[in-house]
Amino acid sequence: MKKYLFAGLGNIGEEYALTRHNIGFQIIDALARKQEFSMETAKLGEVGSFKLKGRTIITLKPSTYMNRSGKAIKYWMDKENIPLENVLVVTDDLNLPFGTLRLKTKGSDGGHNGLKDIQQILQTTNYNRLRFGVGSDFQRGQQVDYVLGTWGEDEAKALPERIDRSVELLLSFVRAGVKNTMNEFNNT
Repeated sequence: MKKYLFAGLGNIGEEYALTRHNIGFQIIDALARKQEFSMETAKLGEVGSFKLKGRTIITLKPSTYMNRSGKAIKYWMDKENIPLENVLVVTDDLNLPFGTLRLKTKGSDGGHNGLKDIQQILQTTNYNRLRFGVGSDFQRGQQVDYVLGTWGEDEAKALPERIDRSVELLLSFVRAGVKNTMNEFNNT
């Protein structure tokens, strides 16, 4: 049976729950609600699973904090015997306008410390990632405060629809494959 791993990046703790940097966790939580499965504390994170089209999807919210996400992802890939091409990392992206979705099969870390750690642990830049645009409306030197800040009023209103769209992208990744999903969802 084919297995997939969806890893949403974020930081554990209530103080981070609704921040821009935790959009990966928020999308995994929305997926869990839609597919009606629960997340449970396990080694190196919160883990859940569900079946779709005869495939098993493992979901992960690493408890290793954003900058050490690679360790948890590698552990669950190995434990569940999931090939790299079936891994999808969900993260925030300062380089995209708010709510823009971009699925990529490879690329640089773009200055994102979570992606940098994954790249170092997996020893490749060739892994699937969904980048969710959080915009870049901050003054020079305020990047950390911005990503660890909460959503603006207009963003908060638009966020549920953008998260739903992201969940549909994840399901399409399994149903239709990466190329078809990129064609349908990228930059929407």
